[in-house]
Amino acid sequence: MKILLVEDEVSLASFIRKGIESENYELDVAYDGLMGQRMFEQRPYDVVILDVNLPHINGFELCRYIKQHSPRQAVLMLTALDGMQDKESGFGAGADDYLVKPFVFRELLLRIRALARRSVSYAGQHALLQVADLEMDVDARMVRRAGQRIELTTREYALLEFLMVNKGKTVSRVEIAEKVWDLHFDTNTNVIDVYINYLRKKIDKNFGQKLLHTVVGMGYLMQG
Repeated sequence: MKILLVEDEVSLASFIRKGIESENYELDVAYDGLMGQRMFEQRPYDVVILDVNLPHINGFELCRYIKQHSPRQAVLMLTALDGMQDKESGFGAGADDYLVKPFVFRELLLRIRALARRSVSYAGQHALLQVADLEMDVDARMVRRAGQRIELTTREYALLEFLMVNKGKTVSRVEIAEKVWDLHFDTNTNVIDVYINYLRKKIDKNFGQKLLHTVVGMGYLMQG
């Protein structure tokens, strides 16, 4: 696995490097946003880890740049900014995950592996995903149904992409939690059900044929 870390705190970058390399992964380090942008342009990475408060180009701006040029690139924000507005800015910029400093290295490693699995699972998929008259242009991050464009949040998009990649297959809430939220499933939360309802309102409510189905006791199924 090849990882790019953009972090201006030298001691923290060194700590992360030792941990990553002990897992036999390859790590490149950039110490400012401009350097990180240039390194991203020069070679492919499985996961990019970004601090936010960086010299020259901040992490949110760099994340937007990366996603514009490589929509499928896995990006993890690693920052001391822990406010809800900061997290909204991170996910709004296209980040796939957000981890707040200080952190336990083991958790960082688990999140990196989860992001890498998602990247591999989507590799080789066609740029256009389709279920009945619902289409997703993965590279352009655009969704249409019956020719009508549908606006989705970053998390709604990630959930729909996972469901469409697995069309015709019932996926459990545990699978969704691990692959879309990159979290170990918490039986006390209904966040997945909430986002399923958000999606239904956008992709099914105003159309005759329902594509997103609940399989009682098992999970959800995307099928036309």
